[in-house]
Order: sequence, then structure tokens, then C-alpha cells
Amino acid sequence: MPTIPAYKNWLSHAASVWWTGALLSLGVGLALYVVTALSIEHDAHLRFQNQTRNAQYAIAARVRAYTDVLRGAASFFQATDGVDRASFHRYVNGLNLPQEFATIDNINFARYVGDGQRARFERAVRASASAHDGYPAFAVEPPGRRPDYTIITLIEPVEQYGDKLGLDIAARPAVAATLALARDTGAPATSGQLITVPGQPGHAKLALRLPVYRQDAVLDSVSQRRAAYLGSVGIGFSVRRLVQAALDEIGGHDLRLALYDDGALYEPRPRTAPDQLLFSSPAGGARGGPAGDAFTTTLTVECGGRLWQAQFSAPKAAWHSRVDRYLPWLALGMGGLVTLLLYLLFHTLATSRRQAVRMAKGMTRELRDSQASLQRSHYQLRRLVAHADRIKEQERKRIAREIHDDLGQNLLVLRIEADLLAARTRQRHPRLHARARTTLGQIDRTIRSVRHIINDLRPAVLDLGLNAAVEWQIAQFRRHGGLACELDVGDEIAVDDLCATALFRVLQESLSNVLQHARASAVRVALRQRDGVLTMTVSDNGVGIAPTVRNKPGSFGLVGIEERIGLLGGHCTIGAGEHGTGTTVTVVVPLGERADTQAQDGRVLAA
Repeated sequence: MPTIPAYKNWLSHAASVWWTGALLSLGVGLALYVVTALSIEHDAHLRFQNQTRNAQYAIAARVRAYTDVLRGAASFFQATDGVDRASFHRYVNGLNLPQEFATIDNINFARYVGDGQRARFERAVRASASAHDGYPAFAVEPPGRRPDYTIITLIEPVEQYGDKLGLDIAARPAVAATLALARDTGAPATSGQLITVPGQPGHAKLALRLPVYRQDAVLDSVSQRRAAYLGSVGIGFSVRRLVQAALDEIGGHDLRLALYDDGALYEPRPRTAPDQLLFSSPAGGARGGPAGDAFTTTLTVECGGRLWQAQFSAPKAAWHSRVDRYLPWLALGMGGLVTLLLYLLFHTLATSRRQAVRMAKGMTRELRDSQASLQRSHYQLRRLVAHADRIKEQERKRIAREIHDDLGQNLLVLRIEADLLAARTRQRHPRLHARARTTLGQIDRTIRSVRHIINDLRPAVLDLGLNAAVEWQIAQFRRHGGLACELDVGDEIAVDDLCATALFRVLQESLSNVLQHARASAVRVALRQRDGVLTMTVSDNGVGIAPTVRNKPGSFGLVGIEERIGLLGGHCTIGAGEHGTGTTVTVVVPLGERADTQAQDGRVLAA
């Protein structure tokens, strides 16, 4: 049998090795290609999802800001009787819409009027008109008689939207239904119908409205809200500018968004009527590949009782960097030649990433533990301060009682003895009588000084209740301060000794600050208890308080006031008084929630 040369065996083995290596390299390269491509796709999709959630949050945040603007406007109407055009103009100017709420076009107030009140209402509006307020002549539009009306009577800026004055927005059935829903629920609402702007295609607007009720009206039921209903405040805003501003805020230039009105939240689903398109990004707004090769997701946003469907899309290529595009091919080409090296590289990268995430989680956990520890320390410090304050007040009370019971009684006995001595020496020992009278006067001055010390430590009038203590302190302030002081106290206020003492000390500190710093000529103190909330206000007509004074080193008076009230579960505000003059200290203590607040502090400390 002929033998096969050795070099042919070697060539055959080498060929099989090369083929095996080629197949192995190809398999590894393909596997790396698939794994790398899928990883890049997953990361790109996560970035897309995060960007869409940021856009959803940005849109929702702007809607909430609009709702806050409406609530502020409604509070303005409820807090002020007879809002006229001038005051409404000043209020809207104070909002600084062009800078703070650039997408809001106008703010208006629509008065609810029954058909029987229409004539008198029109006469009243025309009578209040002024030639200098910029409003056009008032007339109800559209014409015709209806059972009731919701008529725009105030609008800003009037230069651009004065033509809306007198418009009965309830003439449209969909808007009337929205107004009725807002009236019965007290919540902001929108009809979802776009308001087209003549000559501006693609600039349609939406109106968001909030009901306004009579001041101090009870609004616990639908019938009560209907009886107290005065009208509604509304804003008109551009949906396009709202969405575009939200996308610009997050840098979502690669996102394409189609925003639809999906109907009211209470409407049954599914519905046969198509969703109304509110906004659509330009078709060429995103860079990248074909429209079919794109990420898509749908998120929801609530606006005025309606549900918006935000359909986001973006080409996948827009979320890939240049390295992402070529990395799978690089992995495929290098997989056969440097399989081990590539494996080590990816292993190192994956390990580094896991370590980084682990370190980040560890740091986050340590930060949370530190925050929890700091919070516990804060609550412990507050409890310690509260305990020290209670101990101090108890010690003052004890010292005052001992001075009154021991020293006071001894001085009283000494005075009686001195008085007897003076009486017995009046006729026979004139010089001794004079010395006795001098001693008696010294004892009287000592008794007055002791009483003054007792009152400084803890006035006995505190045991008679907060009202009596406040009246006594005001009387002392008038006598020693020489300032006019007006006291406005309601019915008898029943609070515990801790709360009464804290409020009394706050009043003392506030009046002391007025004497030392305010250079005021008059002070007003008001004390009210309503709906389980105790409110005390101290106002003066002095020079006011500078912002830097509150943080001045070594100044603890205002800090002590805030800390005392904070320990009671309330809050304290210190600012300018009425008309921007003087200083007003307002203290609010929720009496019914103090026990709950203290129990919660205890649970936090236990945790």
C-alpha cells in the first residue's frame, strides 16, 4: 500500500484547522454581531423611553402650572369683593405672563348670569366702564335669549383680546357641559375643543377654566356649589407652543409627537368617534432612517378632566451614535481574529459597568442612609429643643411659684411686722417711726420688684387662659411701651398650657422687636380660632424688616419664633404689612393636628 507523505497529512490537518477556525470565527463574529446589535438597540430604546417620559412630565408640569395660575386667579376673585377692570389688570400684570407663562395668551373672567338678570347685568357692566381702561363697548354675543349665560366680563391683555368681551361661552353646548361639570365638581375643566385663530393656521388654542364661588360659601355638596357659583376664570393657551416649549426644554429635537384629545376621563371606552388631533410635529423634524424603522410609544397626560394621548415616535438611527452604527460590523470582522481579546474587552466593559452601577447604588444607599440619619438627628434635635423649652418653662413656673410662696409670703409677713412697728411708734418714738416707715416703703418696693420678676418668669395670668394672657400682655405693652396697640380677640380660645405658653412667648418676642427695631407708632394684634386652626397676627406700621436681618449672625429672635411654632406643628410667616409698609408676623397652629404631628415625629425617630 502506498504511503501518504507527511507534508500532505500536515496540509490536510492545517486545512481542517483553518476551516474549523474560520467557522468558529464566523460563529463568534455573528454571535458578537447579534449581541452587540441587540444591546445597542436596547440602550437606544431606553434613551427613547426616558426622553418620552421627560416630555410627558414637562407637558404635565406646564398643565399643572396653568392650573395653579387658575387657582390663584380664582382665589383673587374670592378674596376681593367687586373686582373691577383696573384691579384685574394689575393682577394679571403682576403675573408677568410674557416671562413666566409665555404660552398663555390671555386670562379672563366669565360671569354666570340667568336670563332674568341679564338686563340688569348689562347695565351694571356698562355703568362701570371707563374710557381709559381699553375695553370696547359691551354687548352680549351671540345675540338671542337663552336660559342662562356665562359672559366674559374681564379679559387681559385687552389690547389683543378685547373683541372677546361680552362673549357667551356657554352658547356652545360642549363648552356649556364643561362649565357645568367644573361648577359641580370645583375642578379645572376644558371642553377639548380647539379655538381657531383667523389667519393663523396651525395656531389653534385651548381654554382651561376653573369655577369661582362666593366668598366663605360652604361647598360640600353639588347643590351648595351650584348655589354659590359666580362664574369661572379661564386661560387661553396655544397647544403648539405649550408642547414645543416642553420639547425644547428637554432637548427633544429628535422626537416626533402627535397629541390627541382622547375625551373626558368619565367617558366610556372604546368610543367610535376619532380622537381630535391637538398637535403634530413637523414631518421632517427628526433626523434618521425611514419612518417604518422607528421607536414608538404612547403616554397619557391629564388636562382639565380630559385625557390626552401623546404618541411619540423617532427614527432608531436618531438614537444611535456613529460608533453604534459600525460597532456590530467591527465585532463581526474582528471576532474571528481576536475572539479572545474581544471577549476580554467586552467582559472588562461589562464588569466595569456593573461595578460602576454597584458603586453608584452603594453611594446612593449611603446617601439615603445619611439623609435618614440626618433627618433622625433633626427630629431628635427638635425634640430636644422642645424638651428644653418645656423644662425651661416648667423651671420658670417652679421658680415663680417658689418666689411667690416663700419670698412673697416672707415679705408680706415682714411688711405686716413693719407696719405694726410703724403704728406703735407713731406717737412715742417719732425717729423710730420714721425709720419704720422708710423700711415699710423699701419692703413695698421689694414686693413690687418680686412681682415684676414673677411676671417676667411666668405671668400668673397664663393660668387663666390664652385670651387673658394676651390681654394682660397688651396692657403691659401699652403701659411701658408708650405705643398705640389695638387688640382684636374673638371668643374664648381653649388650648393646652404648652400651646398657650408658646404663643404668649411669640407675642412677647414680637412686641419686643417692635419696640427695639420697628420705630413704629401703632401695633395691631389679632387672635382667632376657626375650623381647628389658631391664627395670631402682629402688625406694625414701622420701617419694615430687611431680608438680610433674618439671617444676621447672633440674631435668634425670629428663629426662636419659627422654631416654637414649628414644634407645635404650625408655621410662621414674617413679611411686609399692608401696602408694603411695616412688618406682619403671622402664626398659624393647627390645633387638631398637633397630636398627629407629634406621633409622626415619634415614628420617624423610632425608624
